Amino acid sequence: MKKLVVAIGLMTLAGTALAAGKPCEELKGEIAAKLDAKGVSGYSLEIVDKGAAADGKVVGSCEGGTKEIVYKRG
Repeated sequence: MKKLVVAIGLMTLAGTALAAGKPCEELKGEIAAKLDAKGVSGYSLEIVDKGAAADGKVVGSCEGGTKEIVYKRG
């Protein structure tokens, strides 16, 4: 029973953290580190308002879903 209570508590904390969202600069740095580790070069990551990604691929959402991080090659 104690394990169940702890598990529910951890799930609640994780859900709250995800709902709040990460700061955009922090998430952008994490995405850049993953791309660099895979040997990807010649790209840019841009923080834009949600829905404003005209050209490029949305690779992340931050600040409570109000902004997106867009990946562009070249």
